[in-house]
Amino acid sequence: MSNLDAGRLHDLTGSRFSLHDHQAPVGTPDWRTWVLLGGRGAGKTFAGAWWINHLADVKDRRFALVGPTLHDVREVMVEGPSGLKALPEQSKRPRWEAGRRRLVWSNGSVAHAFSAEDPDSLRGPQFHQAWADEFCAWRRPEAVLSNLRLGLRLGDDPRLMVTTTPRPIPALRRLLAEAGVVTDRAGTQANARHLSPGFLAHLRTLYAGTRLEAQELEGLVVEAEGALFRAEDLARARGNRPATLERIVVAVDPPASAGGDACGIVIVGRRDGRAYVLADRSKGGESPQGWATIVAQTAREFGAQEIVAEKNQGGEMVRTVLAHGGCETAIKLVHASRGKAARAEPVAALYEQGRVVHCGAFPALEEELMALGSADGGGRSPDRADALVWAVTRLLPPPKAGPRIRML
Repeated sequence: MSNLDAGRLHDLTGSRFSLHDHQAPVGTPDWRTWVLLGGRGAGKTFAGAWWINHLADVKDRRFALVGPTLHDVREVMVEGPSGLKALPEQSKRPRWEAGRRRLVWSNGSVAHAFSAEDPDSLRGPQFHQAWADEFCAWRRPEAVLSNLRLGLRLGDDPRLMVTTTPRPIPALRRLLAEAGVVTDRAGTQANARHLSPGFLAHLRTLYAGTRLEAQELEGLVVEAEGALFRAEDLARARGNRPATLERIVVAVDPPASAGGDACGIVIVGRRDGRAYVLADRSKGGESPQGWATIVAQTAREFGAQEIVAEKNQGGEMVRTVLAHGGCETAIKLVHASRGKAARAEPVAALYEQGRVVHCGAFPALEEELMALGSADGGGRSPDRADALVWAVTRLLPPPKAGPRIRML
């Protein structure tokens, strides 16, 4: 299946609606699982219904619809205001067969409804594609997910879409870390024009700067216990880029191997004792030549005076790789002698002091920051967060410790 264009009107079985960028599976063409993390009202249900309806144009397709309960599948995914029956024009709408718990299109395509409360109900049936809704609300998410995937064995290109408001549960973190998973994120604001007037403003008045806002409205995976970076500090950090900056650096956290973790690439500038995060160009699945080329292009684009790269994974070879990628900017190699959380503590303090500004929306980066210091570290290597820590530390180094007195 080819990528689908977003941000324009689509002729979706007679649909009269348009898509936001986060509501179509764009990006990596060989994805196996598409995860859409969104705030309340961000349009997650619409995206899932749009995708399944689009695929149902092909004759005799078989789909699985999985929700927290059968009631949720019918009332939200099928018959809800953004559900499968609401999108097509009247003449092309599928019919719901309550007795068989399935949705049937006129061309023979069928979507079967399943409850996440009964993982064993997914044993036996087989499908071309599946849509799983509110994954984080399932009682046994990994048991349901494994059975569902074992049933995705029809056709040449079986795929899974997962839509959910995120929660910091291990099952979600493991899902996001899997190979072949692409992730989109969207806050409630992205779909504000389709919501009741005043809804978003009222909720922001109540919850602005809290973890509840970050999770339920911004759609971020928010860590709690032991986390160094607080949602309220990250929310307060958003601001505009100054007209001029004293210095700009590109920080790089190289991956341990090609095709493994992402290469963290974060651009930060400094002015008047504050650090300004300009962009996050982190990229996964790249060869050393690939990520080095991205770093070189990024340094030229932002007019960086220096590239700061961690050398723990490759030593001086990191400098050679960057040079082969076309880097003409000065390179500063840094060595991590302390753990990630320990290195991040002074930077977290700068956020608390309001001395770091995010000049844009960086949801993936903010998720990794909020995972630093938590019980399991979020389940993934915090490549973006680590790169940011190196950049901010380089531009705003912590004061050196003074002389100490030891009592004898």
